[in-house]
Amino acid sequence: MTEPASAPGGFPQRTMIDILHRACEAVGLDGNGAHLLRGHTNAVVLLDSVPIVVKIARLGTSVAEVQRTVHLVQWLTDSAFPTAPLHPGIAQPQVIDGHPVTFWTYLPQPDDEPVTAEQLAKPLSMLHTLTAPNLVLPAHDNVRAIRSSLAKITSLSSPEIAFLEDRTTRLEEDLEHVEFALPGGLIQGDPQHRNALHDGGGGVVLCDWDTVCVGQPEWDLVTIEVHCRRFGYPPSHYHAFATAYGFDVRQWPGYSTLRDLRELRMVTTNARKTHHAPGSLHEVRQRVEGLRGEDHERTWNIL
Repeated sequence: MTEPASAPGGFPQRTMIDILHRACEAVGLDGNGAHLLRGHTNAVVLLDSVPIVVKIARLGTSVAEVQRTVHLVQWLTDSAFPTAPLHPGIAQPQVIDGHPVTFWTYLPQPDDEPVTAEQLAKPLSMLHTLTAPNLVLPAHDNVRAIRSSLAKITSLSSPEIAFLEDRTTRLEEDLEHVEFALPGGLIQGDPQHRNALHDGGGGVVLCDWDTVCVGQPEWDLVTIEVHCRRFGYPPSHYHAFATAYGFDVRQWPGYSTLRDLRELRMVTTNARKTHHAPGSLHEVRQRVEGLRGEDHERTWNIL
């Protein structure tokens, strides 16, 4: 296996390899020669012998939540929704030493054609108009997620933590006065360029359903806007998305409050993870300083 610079998915390399091989053995697959695709939150591994992607969740991930994700994706697939497909014929998830493991059909991606924000508009619009499935899904709550991360951050200074806590309190108060414009329902929770894939037929499918919940579509739309603005895309990139979706969240009165909360969640989530990705601490601190200065145009580096 190709070794990453830091522990994939927040657990040691040897542990990941052991879990991978045992999970593959449990379902009759060969884990030899596998290649790590992503390793920030979970370990996402492409098998060498068959076109299957194995996703290994970190220890402490709720098995029930992963089971819910499996049921959701199966429901989306049955509803002809454009989603990354679970690999058929495998009982999922497999649980190895407390790590839930899922198996997905691999969709090869072109090297020179990254997914655009505009391509996300159609599947997101479809998702936002679906009737929620008969599953118990969490209610969207950025403030709760931010406070949970703040309680676990060990790498920032006391003044930095105090600033983030004060900002959270102020934005929580502002959120109480926001009047949403769109009907609530099913939302992806973290839609972005890296959480979508080309389907091989000219379309795009959504993937990574760990954050799916019930809430306001404006949260998904502002997440797209934040990613476009913060990660170096030209203004035309988000404009194309807003035009295709039919709603420009920047023109809505609640935009600045949702924007600031979404960015704060991204910062605090990454700050919480620096204990197993110490190389990201400098970027996190740069982002905190940008928030302190209300610099909304500073470009962020992807973590």
